[in-house]
Amino acid sequence: MTSSPHDIDVRRRAGWLPEEQDDLESWLAGHRERVEARGEQVVLHPVLTEFQGLMDSDPVVRMYMNQMIAQVPSTKPYSKRHLESVEQLMRLINEVLTMAPEFGPQRTMVATPLGAILDWAMGTPAGFAACRDPRINAMLKKILTVWCEFLCSGDSLYVLNESPSGWKSAEAQRAVGIEQFEYDPEDEHWGFSSWNDFFTRRFKDGERPVASPDDDKVIVSACESTPYRISTDVKRQDSFWIKSQPYSLADMLASDDLVDQFVGGTVYQAFLSATNYHRWHSPVAGKIVRAFAREGTYYSEADSEGKDAVEPTNSQSYLAHVAARAVILIEADDPVVGLMAFVPVGMSDVSSCMIASKLKPGYHVEKGEELGYFQFGGSTHCLVFRPGAIAEFSLAAIPQPHDPEAPLVLVRSRLAVASATA
Repeated sequence: MTSSPHDIDVRRRAGWLPEEQDDLESWLAGHRERVEARGEQVVLHPVLTEFQGLMDSDPVVRMYMNQMIAQVPSTKPYSKRHLESVEQLMRLINEVLTMAPEFGPQRTMVATPLGAILDWAMGTPAGFAACRDPRINAMLKKILTVWCEFLCSGDSLYVLNESPSGWKSAEAQRAVGIEQFEYDPEDEHWGFSSWNDFFTRRFKDGERPVASPDDDKVIVSACESTPYRISTDVKRQDSFWIKSQPYSLADMLASDDLVDQFVGGTVYQAFLSATNYHRWHSPVAGKIVRAFAREGTYYSEADSEGKDAVEPTNSQSYLAHVAARAVILIEADDPVVGLMAFVPVGMSDVSSCMIASKLKPGYHVEKGEELGYFQFGGSTHCLVFRPGAIAEFSLAAIPQPHDPEAPLVLVRSRLAVASATA
């Protein structure tokens, strides 16, 4: 095999998996021990039985799934393997389907356990291919749907407790900033009905005011997020799968009829961390032209990133073209901004893109009004503007790729200013 994606120590920025590989290894060892303690007599969930049946009947799927495990390097720090077989992989996933994410100290938390289990295997040559295979991807979606159903149930509330791994612990409360959100401090589970209800918690009124609400020239941040990239003069179609991951508008916007309006324009992209607020808000006032969800991949990464591909934030531009996402087109009230697009993207684990039901063609959104939300999982988003629409981005919106402490751009805060004239 050529250079392994695991030859160096990847620094993960988004807080979904531990920053240090040793901390991830520790969690994986503990998860494997839990599964092994239950014994092999544990009955797999029907969705995993279905996946096993697919592998038994389809030799290509079976080959990919076996090879992605076999190709994981055996050198340090991967000499203590947590995956030896597909059967074991199914048991490790089976355990997660009735687990909700537990809190962990900053930089060591495993917020996306399915991504942790697949971390080694999906970064191999067979893993890259497997995660793009439509048959395997369809099964991954079914598995994630089952897990999402658990995370939307009352059974997932067990992680809202005051233990060190609970989200009501003092450290977790500080990490989340719970006082900023709507919650009931007197209720056992803070008034939330499920893990996903907690994950999509809302800010209290006044916590994130809309910047310059009466000035249509001021564009606000759609998400509470860390800036990743700003690209200008973007092409209609480009080779998004290469190392630089250039934006390809037709692919990102699912070949929408209006894509030509954005050719030569600007794309701003930013990602959300594990403890961030996960609802989306309109960056402009304007009318909804179209809002739809697009099927896509779930664990595919940009193999052009080589050894860094195992960190999903390094594949963000690529994922904006291939991952499950939504596309919301808005005709801004400001004529210079005109048509713009908001594209929320599921980056790892469930990450369902839930569009607000009110977003019908012709509906007028106010600047800062809620557009929808991500269900649990890693996520990123893009704002797409026509050529000449943007005069400047605010200093906070300029990406700082080498600064792990780069501050968030707060949702509904000033992001950019539109040009004075077209």
